[in-house]
Amino acid sequence: MAHLSATLNVMITAAREAGKSLRRDFYEVEALQVSRKGAADFVSAADLRAEEIIYQSLSRSRPKFGFLMEERGEVEGSDNSNRFIVDPLDGTTNFLHSLPHCSVSIGLERDRQPYAGVVYNPITDDLFYAEKGEGAYHNDTRIRVSNKKDLTECLFGCGLPYKGKLNCGPVLDEIDRVTKETAGARRMGSAALDLAYVAKGRFDAYWERGINAWDVTAGIVLVREAGGMVCHLDGTDDKPHLTGSVLATNGELQDVARKIILGR
Repeated sequence: MAHLSATLNVMITAAREAGKSLRRDFYEVEALQVSRKGAADFVSAADLRAEEIIYQSLSRSRPKFGFLMEERGEVEGSDNSNRFIVDPLDGTTNFLHSLPHCSVSIGLERDRQPYAGVVYNPITDDLFYAEKGEGAYHNDTRIRVSNKKDLTECLFGCGLPYKGKLNCGPVLDEIDRVTKETAGARRMGSAALDLAYVAKGRFDAYWERGINAWDVTAGIVLVREAGGMVCHLDGTDDKPHLTGSVLATNGELQDVARKIILGR
């Protein structure tokens, strides 16, 4: 079992508290699908409730830390070194359709770099967590990225734009190139869990464009502490959580994956 710092314990507690609320709401969504109003408003409220639970829990324990949250936005703290970066419900569309692939994502940025992360699927009770220098864990078991090098055996995760966020054409071209060289690509719908799956060795690589810091900060720590590599799609690895695109791999595939995705 991992040695958990006090701050990582605080983050795990907050994720589990929010998870309890989301789990209750998840089992109400299916019933709401048959109503004329639909479930979208309900899920939005569930998202906001979860974020408030996380904010209150973390604020009590670390009142000086800053926040960057998907719904609340940025909250400055008196501690200029530490900032929590939070997505209370990553995979909202899955949640809306009663698909049990969604997560709470809580990252800690220290001196502008990802330092600790918690990714928790409240429906399956899968907890992933990591802290710089302490390794990555899934439900108290140490995890490592895969060691695959043969592309024909490798499975990639990816994201796709929706509701006009980006032009789908280039991304579909990227997927086409990847599927021609690998065992396939999967679009699962939760960037935080996709990164956790790279850390676990379930995916050998994952890439996405048009994402935000709250989508990936926690997952970046997981991948790196599990022995993998993370960078921006342009190849730079300084502050990839703030760049809008991400490529994470088991390390063995970092260069070749980037070349295939970009068609170079």
